[in-house]
Amino acid sequence: MPQANILVVEDDPTIAIDIRFNLEDHGYVVVDTIHRAEEVTHILDKHRVDLILLDINLEGEMTGVDVAEIIHRDYHIPFIFLTSYSDENTLEKASCTFPAGYIVKPFKENDLAPAIRMALVRYQSKSQNTFPTLDKINKNLVSYITVAEYSIMNEVWSGKSNLEIAEHLYISKNTLKTHLRNIYSKLDVHSKPELISWLRG
Repeated sequence: MPQANILVVEDDPTIAIDIRFNLEDHGYVVVDTIHRAEEVTHILDKHRVDLILLDINLEGEMTGVDVAEIIHRDYHIPFIFLTSYSDENTLEKASCTFPAGYIVKPFKENDLAPAIRMALVRYQSKSQNTFPTLDKINKNLVSYITVAEYSIMNEVWSGKSNLEIAEHLYISKNTLKTHLRNIYSKLDVHSKPELISWLRG
């Protein structure tokens, strides 16, 4: 894979510097390390960025989740949340922004590079498939698929198990099962293979 440009958005300058050195040691180009959410779009408008490491807790009026919504909607760049948060409400909101992954602080030095490599590979793979948009899925449905349900469908499409989906989206297995039941009901399918077949059709 070609050398990737990484933007680090982290409110703690010491952690941001450590991340920069870590990534540069692994051959990545760190475009910038910034501490405020409001700076993100300025960087993305001026530089090519392949992936963003995004802290949920940022200085300023906007949170990392707010920034993630903008990145997903306007820039379509993969991002990985850096977070010390563990409350279910925050993680539920975060999962609805379609992150490429989570790294929980404090993290080990060797956690960063593999997580970035995997996120870039997955993003490249997804960009080459034909996973339908939420608007296309909802076009002829009576009961619409929600954003949270859509994120789960995307994970199923990627071939993940229920445990992997729950861990990746930071939701409980029971919450996942409830979402899947709702999805199956709305699409009139009864299993993951039927769901994937529906999406392909």
